[in-house]
Amino acid sequence: MEAFVLVVLIVLLGLAFDYTNGFHDAANVVATVIATKALRPMVAIALAGVLNVVGATQTSGVAETIATGIVKVSSASSFSIIAAILGAIFWNLLTWYFGMPSSSSYALIGGLIGASWITNGLDSILWNGVIYKVAIPMVASPIIGYVVAFSVMKVLIFLKKRKKFRDADRLFRHLQVGSASIVALAHGLNDAQKSMGIITLGLFATGFLTNQVVPYWVIFACALVIGLGTATGGMKIIRTVGFSITPLKPSQGFAAEASASSVILSASFLGMPISSTHMIVGSVAGAGAAKNGADGISWDVVRKIILAWIITLPGSALSSAFFYKTIDHFISF
Repeated sequence: MEAFVLVVLIVLLGLAFDYTNGFHDAANVVATVIATKALRPMVAIALAGVLNVVGATQTSGVAETIATGIVKVSSASSFSIIAAILGAIFWNLLTWYFGMPSSSSYALIGGLIGASWITNGLDSILWNGVIYKVAIPMVASPIIGYVVAFSVMKVLIFLKKRKKFRDADRLFRHLQVGSASIVALAHGLNDAQKSMGIITLGLFATGFLTNQVVPYWVIFACALVIGLGTATGGMKIIRTVGFSITPLKPSQGFAAEASASSVILSASFLGMPISSTHMIVGSVAGAGAAKNGADGISWDVVRKIILAWIITLPGSALSSAFFYKTIDHFISF
């Protein structure tokens, strides 16, 4: 009976994290299309919610990385997984409250690392996986997003100088709907996989599963919940990403979305749980710099965002360690 209760708790908490991932990261999907007025906010959020569901039902290597590539499966326990999810949820809610577009992906990974560390020590962490599939992509992805979006925007500026492209805002508003849709699909494909991975790890740790294959019911549950989360929006973070970094025109929004979605999709199929938050922010900054120059970027806002990125892994790790110690205290008591 106790094992069953733990299984149910892990699944519910995993879905709760999935929901916070959806509304926390809705900004990544819809901020640019709202900022350029290509779509009305509620229409954009509803569209993103539906496409998140579609993207989340597709398979990639991200779920496997979360389930088996961050910490040793043999060291995972039901209580450490519960603590990891609680730490990630707490970090999502904290950063959402302050309107900071931090990464739900790295909040969950930090939660796993912190809970595993406090439970079984440093040897329980798979450092190669952390370095090559987490740390390096974490640093590289916003830089790649910036460079790709900057390059795409420069090409668009060159094309718009030609006579037939001079009045192109209407065209790019239409193109933005397509590019934002691809971002939503990519977000579902990459981000929902993380919730699937942590739930699968929990089911394996409690003996409910005999291998780390993600069950179909977990896939569809996570797909539905992240879609619902995205559909509720995250207007605080939408304002930060869409309006505070740089003034956006439709062509810049298209450049940012096209660049971010291409990198997120590539990383998903490589099994890298990169942050859609990092990608979109880097891409928005790149498109803004190409059009408006460095002076057109609000670097104070960018610095605050980067600070949030830097402290997400250690912050969520400490949060999950705190939750584990609290749970352990009450169990021992």
